[in-house]
Amino acid sequence: MNGAIERFDDRARRRVGAYGRTMVRENELVRHPVYTRVLHWSVAIFFILALLSGFAIYSPWLYRALTPLFGGGPTTRLLHPWFSLGFVIFFAFQILNWLEPMTWTSDDRRWMKQVKSYVTNKEPVEPEYVDFFNGGQKLYFWAIVASAVVFLLSGFPMWFPKTFGRITVDIGYVLHDIAALVMLVGFIVHLYEGTGAQPGTFQAMTRGTVERRWAWTHHPAWYRRATGRDPRTDYEQARQRSSRPPDPTARTDLK
Repeated sequence: MNGAIERFDDRARRRVGAYGRTMVRENELVRHPVYTRVLHWSVAIFFILALLSGFAIYSPWLYRALTPLFGGGPTTRLLHPWFSLGFVIFFAFQILNWLEPMTWTSDDRRWMKQVKSYVTNKEPVEPEYVDFFNGGQKLYFWAIVASAVVFLLSGFPMWFPKTFGRITVDIGYVLHDIAALVMLVGFIVHLYEGTGAQPGTFQAMTRGTVERRWAWTHHPAWYRRATGRDPRTDYEQARQRSSRPPDPTARTDLK
């Protein structure tokens, strides 16, 4: 079964990758190939569409402001479950794509014990054992996986109320709202961490690359595997270069 899933995932990677490429500049590393970026933005687009259409249905005070975006109230109600289904489908592909790097390890438990240092930026670099994803990213990922399952299972009774009955539909509404709230909070944190909190991260999902200094700062173990170099040594060398005063004897030719 696992072999079939891996072969399916490999074929999908190759087919999507054939339609694009990742340009790697000097002092950069490939972080996310084309396939991963396509899945990521597909998930994001369908999530935002499902979120906005869901808000329009759920909140009467937003109804008139948001439903015109989808062609009116009836159309919004028609499209919302399809947006949600699109989100779940693309996210399922992303689960297959990231199953191995998102596997929880003992190093992730070690990282979670130091999460306060991460949040407060107490340390300039991550611990040397942090690989492609850190413990916080994995925790967020699996929280979204669980929420997406609840989101899907609770959505079907709401989509087909006559088939499932009133009690099941009522329970579905509660679970659906909880799952949506968890995903919304996670999305806001994810957006902040990928932009303002860690400059250079957003580029990984647009161009597919990151600077080497970003890699040795946030994911030292992955940097070591990707380059064969020691992340701490490269970090110290870069720090020394940046703190070294300019040579007053060096000539600067102006043209």
